[in-house]
Amino acid sequence: MPSKGWFNLESAGGMIPETQFFEGDSAFKFLGLTRTQRLYGFVGCLVIGFALSLLGSILLFLGQLGSFAVLYTIGILVSLVGTGFVIGFASQFKLMFKPVRIIATVVFLGSVGLVFVGAFVLKNEVLCIVFVIIEYLAYTWYNLSYIPYARSAVLKLVGMS
Repeated sequence: MPSKGWFNLESAGGMIPETQFFEGDSAFKFLGLTRTQRLYGFVGCLVIGFALSLLGSILLFLGQLGSFAVLYTIGILVSLVGTGFVIGFASQFKLMFKPVRIIATVVFLGSVGLVFVGAFVLKNEVLCIVFVIIEYLAYTWYNLSYIPYARSAVLKLVGMS
């Protein structure tokens, strides 16, 4: 007996929203991973990415600016790779450059590059911290675009709407 309700994707006539997680072509589909295994891969990448970024941040406060830039950026990229377990790299790339996310994506990717500029070219810890803050704000804004009305709620919360 088919279930009835809002979560019944089978009754949608095969139409799955393009932001539906775990559907479509995963970057790791060839491995034959189950949804649970893919979720573990996603969470594992997030944890490893966070740990690398945290280690890099500690090194920043110890005065090792170059090591900070490398570890921090690898951490961010490992976290981003985790989405390949969920929706696949091709889908992620397409979604990143949709009109609703293009500005946040460009600011995010630009600030990742600017962390390297601040560390290796300008050798300025304060600028690196500023670029990291901008990066987190852009990444947060990017992630909010996946949640219906989240951006509007945040703008309302900070009094900008």
